[in-house]
Amino acid sequence: MSTSFTPHRETTDTIDVVRSLPFIGVHVTCLAAMWTGVSPVALAVAFVTLAFRMFGLTAGYHRYFCHKAFKTSRAFQFALALVGTAAAQKGPLWWAGHHRSHHRYTDTADDVHPPGVKGFFWAHAGWIMSPKNQPTKEEWVPDLMKYPELRWLDRNHYVAPIMLGVALYGFGEWLAAAAPTLGTSGWQMVVIALFWSTTALYHVTFAVNSFGHQYGSRRYATDDESRNSLWLALVTGGEGWHNNHHRYPASERQGFYWWEIDFTHYGVVLLSWLGIVWDIRGPAPAVLREGVDVLAASHRPS
Repeated sequence: MSTSFTPHRETTDTIDVVRSLPFIGVHVTCLAAMWTGVSPVALAVAFVTLAFRMFGLTAGYHRYFCHKAFKTSRAFQFALALVGTAAAQKGPLWWAGHHRSHHRYTDTADDVHPPGVKGFFWAHAGWIMSPKNQPTKEEWVPDLMKYPELRWLDRNHYVAPIMLGVALYGFGEWLAAAAPTLGTSGWQMVVIALFWSTTALYHVTFAVNSFGHQYGSRRYATDDESRNSLWLALVTGGEGWHNNHHRYPASERQGFYWWEIDFTHYGVVLLSWLGIVWDIRGPAPAVLREGVDVLAASHRPS
């Protein structure tokens, strides 16, 4: 006789501060800069680590793993997952499962982060701190569960951030010895290029869930409160065209028109020129025409 075990899942929207101490600790550790100091070099490296990990989230976690908006090899699939995991936002299966659920129940009580229903703080960061949302929603990602390397990375999502921290510490120590006038150190590099960068990346990512469903313009009459925002698109690599995205989630390009800046899309196109990705999906022609009609109507004299 065989038996199956179903893990206990929390069903209430509560915040567990104790279990959230690692998340809170990332923010608190940023204050260590008062002791390590801040150098231009450390800030430059922080920007690079932020940009690469943001691409891992926007192109990898979001547009590839959640929406299958382009195709790639199994090796580069793992590379995208590894870079995304280095952002310390859990594993690719966890991220994709919660995001797919979000699209199914957007801005309803069953959504994981609806600002209009559960408040701005819950949508921005509170849901991350809830025991209810800690397990991976495996039922939403059966297509990804077949890859053992992704399952391993999802279970061991802390490995990539730790590896990044060790590499940054070593780089900072090497710079301190090779060019002491730069004013860097191993610990400074960890605090600034890892913890400052990670904290900034948290909040620009979370802003799509909070600000992106409350502030901005609505080109498409979707069944939710998704909004388009240029400033949010600029700081998130193109994710701020959120109303576009909810109108046609299958599109890799979220800035549907040439004037809508989408840095992630430019990166994906570059990868396609190199033959690393292919079959990039764009918005349907009918969706583009719909958007043009709305724009034309908004400029028509009343």
